[in-house]
Amino acid sequence: QVTLVESGGDLVQPGGSLRLSCAASKTFSMFISMGWHRQAPGKEREVVATISSGSDTNYADSVKGRFAISRDNAKNTVYLQMNNLKPEDTAVYYCNGRGLTGRVYWGQGTQVTVSS
Repeated sequence: QVTLVESGGDLVQPGGSLRLSCAASKTFSMFISMGWHRQAPGKEREVVATISSGSDTNYADSVKGRFAISRDNAKNTVYLQMNNLKPEDTAVYYCNGRGLTGRVYWGQGTQVTVSS
């Protein structure tokens, strides 16, 4: 069984920074891509950033220049560095991984609240 566990969510003031982590219970070699999604109250879940096995990255327009996704294959962990946070970034952030068979695995989510 594969599990993904997110951590790092917190309450932060506008303009602040947070780093989210997502640790996988299995080696990263089973995932062809990893990603971060978020879901704000009353809204649909949206993709924030993705990173391929070759470390190619993609970002939602709303976070470009502020967020950075990275991966540490030795630790089976993917990170999301979030800078210059805005109130509209408030959401539950989910990590996911797409396996070689196409199956998608999800973490349980971590809450990020941006408020003064």
